Amino acid sequence: MGQQSLSGRLKQTFGYDEFRPLQREIMEVSLAGRDAVAILPTGAGKSLCYQLPALVRDGLTVVVSPLIALMKDQVDQLEASGVAATFINSSLDGEEARRRLAGLDAGEYQLLYVAPERLMLADFLDRLQAWNIAALAVDEAHCISEWGHDFRPEYRRLKEVRQKIPKIPVLALTATATARVREDIVKQLELHDPEVFLASFNRPNLKYQVVGKAGATAQVCNFASARPTDSGIVYCQSRKSTETMAAALRTQGFSAVSYHAGLEQAERVRNQDAFLRDDAKIVCATVAFGMGINKPNVRYVIHADLPKNIEGYYQETGRAGRDGLPADCLLLFSRGDVTKYLKFLEEIADPQARDVAHKQLDQMTHFAENDVCRRVGLLGYFGEIWTPENCGACDHCLHPREKWEATTDVQKLLSCVLRVRQSGGFSVGLNHISEVLTGGMSEKIQRWKHNNLTTHGIGKDQARPYWVDLGRQLLRLGLLVASEDKFPTVAVSARGVECLKLRETVMLTRALSTPRQKATRSGEIPCDSGLFECLRVVRKNLADARNVPSYVVFSDVTLRHFSRDYPTSEAALAAVPGMGEKKIQDYGQAILAAIRSFLTKNSRMIFEPLMPLVVPATRSTGVTNGTVALSLELFKNGQSVSEIAKSRGLAETTVEGHLSQAIENGEKLDPRALFTETEEQLMRDALRGYDEPALKPIFEQLGGQISYGKLKFFRAMIARNEISN
Repeated sequence: MGQQSLSGRLKQTFGYDEFRPLQREIMEVSLAGRDAVAILPTGAGKSLCYQLPALVRDGLTVVVSPLIALMKDQVDQLEASGVAATFINSSLDGEEARRRLAGLDAGEYQLLYVAPERLMLADFLDRLQAWNIAALAVDEAHCISEWGHDFRPEYRRLKEVRQKIPKIPVLALTATATARVREDIVKQLELHDPEVFLASFNRPNLKYQVVGKAGATAQVCNFASARPTDSGIVYCQSRKSTETMAAALRTQGFSAVSYHAGLEQAERVRNQDAFLRDDAKIVCATVAFGMGINKPNVRYVIHADLPKNIEGYYQETGRAGRDGLPADCLLLFSRGDVTKYLKFLEEIADPQARDVAHKQLDQMTHFAENDVCRRVGLLGYFGEIWTPENCGACDHCLHPREKWEATTDVQKLLSCVLRVRQSGGFSVGLNHISEVLTGGMSEKIQRWKHNNLTTHGIGKDQARPYWVDLGRQLLRLGLLVASEDKFPTVAVSARGVECLKLRETVMLTRALSTPRQKATRSGEIPCDSGLFECLRVVRKNLADARNVPSYVVFSDVTLRHFSRDYPTSEAALAAVPGMGEKKIQDYGQAILAAIRSFLTKNSRMIFEPLMPLVVPATRSTGVTNGTVALSLELFKNGQSVSEIAKSRGLAETTVEGHLSQAIENGEKLDPRALFTETEEQLMRDALRGYDEPALKPIFEQLGGQISYGKLKFFRAMIARNEISN
């Protein structure tokens, strides 16, 4: 059939005026009797590539599909469009199966969906030869490759269909396939000189974000709370975690269900249907859910646990935004997940399968920890080069992580790797290197005499995880190389040797931020827990030196203010509760040194300003707090919030809190000095009808583009009728 016939049936049957990219070309090659491989991203219209040709050719098109739910969904849609389609699988009772087989014998159908297990039964293969088979379509064709993420051994036998019916064209389709997987598809299906169609893997409407995992349940609930009317999928690694996550969401008022292979089939079907019908807004699922699910309005996909490979991650995130509208993909990353999966991998009996799984996990970890545009890493995995400098829709491009100079520590680590190699003639892993650097005296270190190396203990100012993380960054930069053993060792690359000799400046990226999501109790002072623990050690040392209890030096309240304001000057210390002149004189330099050292290795965290103390009703104007007064004075003199923060050694959020308190206490400030007209309209719309004290839901609803300080300024001005609501 010609192009006009295809176009006519496209409009007549499916209601579309034009084809999507590559669809027509794929159809024409198949209709010409040639084999083809089509690699199209989720939502690009793969199914139409075999459905429409089936309507313009004589005979039956057999579609190999891996999931019962996928078959039923597609057949339901085809029947609704007037297409004679059916499926044969284990969900049918004996009578219904016989009825459909009789219809196939009579030539009543144009499309047949069948699972590979059913298709390869001897009697079923014999029946095929009597059904006037015109074409074979293999959906989710990556399942045929052991290098794919959903390997199904049964797919390997599909070439037997071609052997039984040699003259039919075969069309293999998938949304995810590396070059290696594509080669495997062609080889395993024994395709004859196939035409390969490869579309871009980019999904421009998807926003990719990776954040540090810090209480996954709270993070998921907060994310969903900012999108209360949207449909979303939350992927969890274990069956139990899908159920606990769904229960947690239900306690927050969400209609959420779980989905995993351990549920009774009736419950699985019921929960899936509830999600597809929007009776349940959120489904918490293992990877058992989603292949072939054609729900167009999924607005977000959250991975509460680390996916095991990039192909699976790509396909799972691809279930968001199939309608082409914007959608969010959030990955919660934790090194703990990596460690947990590594233990699971050791249980894989087949060495080759274990090695493949190891490499896939390494690639996934590299993607999560990398500091480049997410599309560079994601599309690059599939062999596609992403050239734009800023994709405008990922965490790195929207909010680049801070860089810091790590030259000295890089020199220490590279030197240690070289010294270890030179001393014994063999290489070791990053964990052992971290032990040497921190002065460890393990049995191996003493047996190999690594405690005698000049690099032993030169990194004891940092914890072992710091050096392991630094080593991973140097692997990504190519300054170190890792072996491909079961327990990989590291060596300094030629590029690393050059860097070491020339003492090149090395700029590294801060680790993934771990946003604080946990709701705080009344009166609690949220702070950077890492810095707080560091300062507790400093406080203990100061107290021991003076033979006094720790609380005599500083209270926990003072430490918490240090750990949220990050003071880096004596003037900033003076603004912290509990810091008088004597304590600044006695302890100030020790505290400042500890904070400065901490900030060379860690990013500042951002906290919602603390609620100000209630001001007596009789005092409607005036600000008595000295530190608030100073910030206000500088602001009135024309300094910006960032300039005030820099000059006073404070966090910007602290200065914003000062100005908010001043407004609440009656100070009149020009709104245009605090936020723009555009920002004012955004805040006005977001806050309309919202009267809860916490601003976090509004902050997240606005995607973090407007700071907590501006939200507090705006709300304070409304409360005092400085601007209209």
